[in-house]
Amino acid sequence: MHQFRRGVLAALIEDGYEVHVAAPEDQDAAALRVMGCVFHALEMSAQGRNPLQDLRLIASLHALYRKIRPVVIFHYTIKPNIYGSLAARLAGIRSIAITTGLGYVFINTGVVSRVSKMLYRIALRFSREVWFLNQEDLGAFVSEGLVDPGKCRILPGEGVDLDFYALPPDAGAPVAGSFRFLLIARLLWDKGIGEYVDAARALKARHSQVRCELLGPAGGENPSAIPGSQIDAWMQEGVIDYLGTVSDVRPAIAAAHCVVLPSYREGVPRALMEACAMERPVIATAVPGCRDVIDDGETGFLCRDRDAVDLASKMEAMIERDPASWRQMGAAGRAKMRTDFDERNVIAHYRRVVQSFA
Repeated sequence: MHQFRRGVLAALIEDGYEVHVAAPEDQDAAALRVMGCVFHALEMSAQGRNPLQDLRLIASLHALYRKIRPVVIFHYTIKPNIYGSLAARLAGIRSIAITTGLGYVFINTGVVSRVSKMLYRIALRFSREVWFLNQEDLGAFVSEGLVDPGKCRILPGEGVDLDFYALPPDAGAPVAGSFRFLLIARLLWDKGIGEYVDAARALKARHSQVRCELLGPAGGENPSAIPGSQIDAWMQEGVIDYLGTVSDVRPAIAAAHCVVLPSYREGVPRALMEACAMERPVIATAVPGCRDVIDDGETGFLCRDRDAVDLASKMEAMIERDPASWRQMGAAGRAKMRTDFDERNVIAHYRRVVQSFA
């Protein structure tokens, strides 16, 4: 909420609204309080499958909503979208579900996927609107009968703050023989990290000075989480440099020459938007979400998903670009962010919706 939506939160506070945030307590909770949000620590296992825990979550949210009586509730991610929508209905309060990506439920098949879709089908009946970040995700929900198409809206990503994510004056172009790639993501197989490692291994055999970096938190309880022992093994092999987690990704993006995201599916990937805003060329898979951010050959390259060989060829093509065309590609990326993904447009959308409810 703080990292991705503080612009929206700050704008609503500036407009005079009392803004409440309910989420598990973490290191960003204090920052939310400082900016003026009323923070409610919420016990929630994002990936847990215990029905009793989920019933307690509905009860906790229902009690909170009856106590606050907000004008409107915005829900993000799968469990709040499902259980929060039910709790809001029981409390008689209008809510909007925001689907930021389809993730594990649509990438994989099995019991968890089928149950999740069934719950979506029930809960989204009670949401006033359902927002998606790209047309493909909206189409997937509608085709599976999970939501009434009349409720669906497209939000242009979650926006990027072009003032905050700007190229520092001392950020340089690649020097001969040196090129740095960066992947920013949670440590999940579904983010294409395995393909990134395989591509890095192939590149390093031909370009010894290339660095392939990985930045992001552990995958937690996600079924697609990569074990820490595997990350350690890759580091010992020398194929990647793991940077851990940081509170501010801008220095890492500025130090990189290209940001890579070979994900299997996204909403609209924040890491790519931030990289483009900072005039860094990007490489990503030609899948929903990523395609919205990249103009192939102009702001970066698209590659086939789950294909390390094709990813390696696109990374090598980026290495071989001359500095002038590399800068041109980065500048085109920032221009696209200004046109299509400026956070101010997203804030204006939230303001219109909240004002209509208020």
